[in-house]
Amino acid sequence: MNVKTLWLVRKLGDFSSDYLGEEDVVVLIQDGVLRYPSREGWYVCKEDAEARGLKFKEDVLISYKEIVKLIEEAEKVVVW
Repeated sequence: MNVKTLWLVRKLGDFSSDYLGEEDVVVLIQDGVLRYPSREGWYVCKEDAEARGLKFKEDVLISYKEIVKLIEEAEKVVVW
């Protein structure tokens, strides 16, 4: 996956998709998983969702291991 900016979003409601570029990826982590990933290129941390008893489609879930790989590959990482 070619990622320009990886956005790690920790909280509900304080992140706007207006910030996103075409090659950006958003991963909802911590309490951010309470927000449904409504756009392509948005993912949910599998372990954080499971810890909160939330269920999502498999195609939007991403593991800690996969997040680490994205961090290594992204040109820039922003924690929001």
